[in-house]
Amino acid sequence: VLVYDTEEEIRNVTIDRHTFDQINLDPGGVTVTAPGKEVDFVSRFFTPQASILEDPVTGSAHCSLVPYWARTLGKSSLNALQLSDRVGQLKCEDRGERVQISGQAVTYFKGEITLTINDKLGGRES
Repeated sequence: VLVYDTEEEIRNVTIDRHTFDQINLDPGGVTVTAPGKEVDFVSRFFTPQASILEDPVTGSAHCSLVPYWARTLGKSSLNALQLSDRVGQLKCEDRGERVQISGQAVTYFKGEITLTINDKLGGRES
C-alpha cells in the first residue's frame, strides 16, 4: 500500500507495464491511496503479470485500506472511491476483526456449472 497526499496524485498514477511486470507479487498487487475530496479516501489497485493491469473495484484491497483509514481519520464508517476507468463507490465499515464493504455491483458473467463429487469413503456421488 502506497499512501499519497492527494486524490489528484492517485488519479494521475501511470504504470510502465513492461517494468511493472518484472515484479513478482504472486499473489498480490499494489494499492495506491490518498484522502478523497468528496469521500474519505480514494484508491487504485494494480496487479503485475496479470491479464488486467488495473482492477476496477477491489474488495480485498479495501480490507487493508479500511482499517488504515479508520485509524487515520478516527472514524469507523467510511466512504471510498476506487478511481479505475469504471470507478467504484464503496461504503465501508471497520468492525475490528472484520471489514464490511457494500456498494453496487455489475454482473459481467453469467453461466452454469455442474460438479460431480466422488465420495471415496462411501462410494456415493453427490
